[in-house]
Amino acid sequence: MVQYATSMQDLAKSLARVLVRKLGHKDSEIIKEICNDSSSCFLRLNHYPSCQISQEIFGLVPHTDSDFLTILHQDEVGGLQLMKDNKWVAVKPNQNALIVNIGDLFQAWSNDVYKSVEHRVMANGKMERFSIAYFLCPSYDSLIGSCNEPSIYKKFTFGEYRYQIQQDVKLIGHKNTIENVIKEPRFNEFL
Repeated sequence: MVQYATSMQDLAKSLARVLVRKLGHKDSEIIKEICNDSSSCFLRLNHYPSCQISQEIFGLVPHTDSDFLTILHQDEVGGLQLMKDNKWVAVKPNQNALIVNIGDLFQAWSNDVYKSVEHRVMANGKMERFSIAYFLCPSYDSLIGSCNEPSIYKKFTFGEYRYQIQQDVKLIGHKNTIENVIKEPRFNEFL
C-alpha cells in the first residue's frame, strides 16, 4: 500500500504540474510546494457490497472531492456516475485505466478554469464493487488562493475548508459546494 500510495502521489503531482502549466502559471512546482511532504494526502480503499433492495441505492452520495486531484482505480463492476449537462452519466468501467477528478481546491486555485466534478456511486444489485482512490491534498495550514488575480474566491486554508465541510454535514446533512462555502460570509467566522 505504501508503494502504491507513493506512486499515486508522484502521478498526481505530475498531472497537477501539467494542469498548472496549461493555466500559464510560470511556477509549475507550486503544487509541490502546497502539497509538500507534510501534506494530508491519503489513500482510500472502497468496498461497495451488492445491494438487491433497489437500483437507486447510493454506494456514495453525490459530492465533489475536497482536494486538488483524485486518482481513482476501479474494478470492472461499474457504478461511478458523473454529472454532465444536469444529467448523470455512467463512467464505463475499465480496470486497466485510472480516472482523474479535479477537486474543489483546484477549482478555487484555478479561478474556476478547472471545475470540480460532482459524482456519485450507485450500488450494484448483483456484484460487490471495489475501488482505490488517492487524494492529493495540501497540509491543513496551506493557504489556498488563486493562481491569478483578481481571485473570485476568498483565501482560505485547507484546514478551514475541511472544518466548514464538517459543520455543513452536521447542520444540513451534506457538504456545501465550494462556491457557497468560500463566498458566504459565515466562512469568515473562523478566519
